[in-house]
Amino acid sequence: MTGLNQQWNVIRQAGSLATLIFFGLTAAVEAQESNGAALLPEMPAAVTNTAAQQRLDHLKFALATARFAANTHDYRQAEKNFLLVLAEDSPDDLQKTALFELGEAVQAEDDLPRAQTIFTQYAQRWSGDIRLPEICLHQGQIFRAMGMNQMALAKFYGVMTTALSMKTEEMAYYKRLVLQAQVEIAETHYLIGKYAEAAEYYGRLMKQEAPDLDMAQIQFRLVRSLVALNRHAEAASQAQDFLLRHADAPEEPEMRYHLAQALKGQNRNAEALEQVMIFLKEEREKTKDQPEVWTYWQQRVGNEIGNQLYQEGDYVKALEVYQTLAKLDPSPAWQLPVNYQVGITYEKLLQTSNAIVAYRSITNAAPTLGTNASPGLRAVADMAQWRLNFLQFQDRAEEFTHLKTAVNTDTSTNSSLSQR
Repeated sequence: MTGLNQQWNVIRQAGSLATLIFFGLTAAVEAQESNGAALLPEMPAAVTNTAAQQRLDHLKFALATARFAANTHDYRQAEKNFLLVLAEDSPDDLQKTALFELGEAVQAEDDLPRAQTIFTQYAQRWSGDIRLPEICLHQGQIFRAMGMNQMALAKFYGVMTTALSMKTEEMAYYKRLVLQAQVEIAETHYLIGKYAEAAEYYGRLMKQEAPDLDMAQIQFRLVRSLVALNRHAEAASQAQDFLLRHADAPEEPEMRYHLAQALKGQNRNAEALEQVMIFLKEEREKTKDQPEVWTYWQQRVGNEIGNQLYQEGDYVKALEVYQTLAKLDPSPAWQLPVNYQVGITYEKLLQTSNAIVAYRSITNAAPTLGTNASPGLRAVADMAQWRLNFLQFQDRAEEFTHLKTAVNTDTSTNSSLSQR
């Protein structure tokens, strides 16, 4: 460890990593070491070979240590050991590996400008290297993370053109990089709102028979793009296919949502409702691994489809959705708004007594809300109280009217009998 510390002191004296990268790391180190070498006496060949092997072993150990530190997210320690490899009179292949993996570590650390500088330095030093397509891929990802989407796209397209120009037997490696670049291009188009281009790329990728592709993610993104374009028929078809192929995927809840919306977008209300009810009644065994995700999407899809049905005047189907939604979450924050929707839907169906029951369940729960209740939740309780008072008054008025009508009828009958 003493030798490592001494060499790290040399690196610190030479300046920071960014300075070394900008002004030529190799040139600086080689100049320093060549000056030192002139002062050394000549050694016998056997001694020189032994020293060279020891130095090589030392460099390989430093590289392995750097990799371990990077894999365990100790990026500062990783950087120190990568710099040791770069600062030594190390073989070219070790320097390439160290500089490339240093760039990956700095990128993982989210120091994006410095990572971009490192990858640029690599491309300039070894312009014909076989890693250049992968360098372009990293640079594209960095540009996109920095919000420079057009430059990111240029780099992703550069992956494909650079890979095609490479003369090597590593065709499987380059094919994987090209496919990944196509995924990144599709994703970039999606992120900047160019959904038609994204859908086209995702559609092309769906036709690939490549085990390295995450087909579930690609089809998921394709459905999202089609939904954004209101291409409901295609979205519904792809969503149904996804649910058949990837029934237990983490994206299943959201895919159920998109399927219901796509069916609704085609005015296939009965099928949309069927999907919603299947979704809302999913067995707890299926949702236990990620209950918060399932609950979120169940509540969202139920609310949106239920509200759409209500606005379209399909109160029977809307009521069915709301009553099922009420079973998802017993908390007042969920129960009060859903029961209010149940109440006003009963009113639309002219079932006043059932509406009164729904509103009363809200007013009975209101005192338990406490002082931490949100203004929105208190507003729901106030509206429910107002609707309840109105309906009760209306009921009393109707009873009075019926009673008055009955009395008038009786009076008229008695008067008629008296005249006889």
